[in-house]
Amino acid sequence: MERNRMTGGASVEETLSLTVEGLRAVKEKIRPLFGQARVAVSAEHYLETLLGNLPRKTGWQRAEAAGDEGPWRQQALLGRTQWDADGLRDIVRDHVQITLGDEDAVLVIDETGFLKKGKASCGVGRQYTGSAGKITNCQVGVFAAYVSSRGHAFVDRALYLPKAWTSDPVRLSAASVPADVTFATKPSLARQMIERGLQAGLPFEWVAADSVYGVGEIEMSLRHAAKGYVLGVAGSHWFNSWGLGERPVAGEARDIARDAPEEDWVSLSAGHGTKGDRQYDWLWCPLAELEGADYTPADNRTWIRGLLVRRNPADGDLAYFTVWCPSGTTPEKLVQVEGTRWRIEEGFRTAKNEFGLDHNETRSWHGWHRHVSLVMLAYALMAGVRAQANDRSPKKRPANPYQV
Repeated sequence: MERNRMTGGASVEETLSLTVEGLRAVKEKIRPLFGQARVAVSAEHYLETLLGNLPRKTGWQRAEAAGDEGPWRQQALLGRTQWDADGLRDIVRDHVQITLGDEDAVLVIDETGFLKKGKASCGVGRQYTGSAGKITNCQVGVFAAYVSSRGHAFVDRALYLPKAWTSDPVRLSAASVPADVTFATKPSLARQMIERGLQAGLPFEWVAADSVYGVGEIEMSLRHAAKGYVLGVAGSHWFNSWGLGERPVAGEARDIARDAPEEDWVSLSAGHGTKGDRQYDWLWCPLAELEGADYTPADNRTWIRGLLVRRNPADGDLAYFTVWCPSGTTPEKLVQVEGTRWRIEEGFRTAKNEFGLDHNETRSWHGWHRHVSLVMLAYALMAGVRAQANDRSPKKRPANPYQV
């Protein structure tokens, strides 16, 4: 009989084989990070438990799955041993580039919250998190996800430290925060992630993010890197046109949207979501035409700066985006780029539900970054396996239905 198949062309057996091969390969890549063989083995067991079917991936449950008498080895891996979590982050990014790399990819920036009790966990405090939809006691992590036609996975992360932390040396020391870590806004953390990706040669053409990140420092960094962007901004964000278009406009984003003729709005899909097709009304206002060479000497393209507005047809709710794109970019392409932000939300949900992203029980700076980086590796491994499985051509059904 025909074998059961997963999404794409690979059979279940082929997909399992790809998973085993991929796991073996990433174990070999990460082993040199740990110095001592016993620490490397603990890291490998940790990774295996993240990939397993445990309903919760807490220390005791991970230890039991690994055959340990208690969680002490895993606690040591996250907190007491010496190894570089940033080195692991770089391995994850390289793995994603190899398995999902695409020149037209989008780097998506967003944040997520980690609900916590008490005051000792590094970076914890009463702050807003979209995960809970309110101000609550939590940690906040800023993440970069790589989204291409082949799949999506996380490639970078940073724990946000509120000023209440960075202004308290005793608290920083207790959480083992490195001495060179100072206060950085979320947009600054995002800019650092983008620059790390650029320096590493990560191929992407666009950056997408919500209104927390639609600020000048990220915009200018991307212009100088000759990368396009679709970044959320507030309705009060001011836009000026420099004579481009039939009706030059200037003013706050919400006023420009309010005054636009209805015929300028078009209905386009931002992609398929969990509740079906995400169909919205869109307004594209190209405002200025600029030369790429003014920002990057080798860039001979002409770029358009503009305003993109999304309107929910159900309730009229509006969202606004500042845009930088090569001349000739269609509204459909801009909508597609904006729609990739949904992928990082999907990634957070999957990483928490399936890989234990929010099951970190350590309180230190190193513990957070090490646990999150290992989760990112597990996620990237499976994203790469899915991409490989989708590449496999389904075998033809045998002429004899009883023939294997």
